[in-house]
Amino acid sequence: MNKLSILADHGDGSGNSIECSRPIETGIAVTFRGRNNRIIVAEGARIAKLQAVFDCDNGTLIIGPSNKSPFSMNVRIGQDATVRTGADLTTTSVAVVSAVEGAAVTFGDDVMIASSNQFRTDDGHPIFDVATGRRVNPARDVVIGNHVWFGGQAVALGGARVGDGSVIGFRSVVTGTIPNNVIAVGSPARVVRRDVAWERPHLSFTSPPYKPDASSVTRSEEYWNLTAEDVPIFEELSGWHDHH
Repeated sequence: MNKLSILADHGDGSGNSIECSRPIETGIAVTFRGRNNRIIVAEGARIAKLQAVFDCDNGTLIIGPSNKSPFSMNVRIGQDATVRTGADLTTTSVAVVSAVEGAAVTFGDDVMIASSNQFRTDDGHPIFDVATGRRVNPARDVVIGNHVWFGGQAVALGGARVGDGSVIGFRSVVTGTIPNNVIAVGSPARVVRRDVAWERPHLSFTSPPYKPDASSVTRSEEYWNLTAEDVPIFEELSGWHDHH
């Protein structure tokens, strides 16, 4: 087992590696228990706190660049699994992310995560059908699109897919597909409003103190779209990591 308290270029005898051009020394706890795991950190990444545990072999963590506030994340990566963040991901508190059994958690660009959120490909423990012995809760991918806002205590479970520009409401649980530019709430999350767009300026501490219409904010034009029907909900992440 190899424990590290810094993100910097690194390699060990078990094939585990870190690619990070600028050392990040604060709030880092990385544990490699297996072999051939890797962390790839983009130039310009901003991290407030990262706890990453690689339990098995061939896991991958890819962290994108940011021009926004640093994020905090507690990540567990199992056999052949991947966690990937796009550019400008932010969190209010520590987000919990789990990917195992070859599954992936993927975040697009400009994702805003509130407090006490979880993103899990898995339930953490296996459940079996008594009659057949077959597994009933296999790990499945989680895909969060670009410019998605996860409200406080909202959760995405295996099979969740959230389209660009959407908002997931407080304490909601996403288990399936949520299209672009909608508000979805509940457990399981269901669409309650379509054709919406959201922006980052806070209602209280960002001027102006009243924001009655879109003229009061700077619009992220690329995410102001009508909700599409029967189209893929997730575009490829920006190309900074395509060479890996």
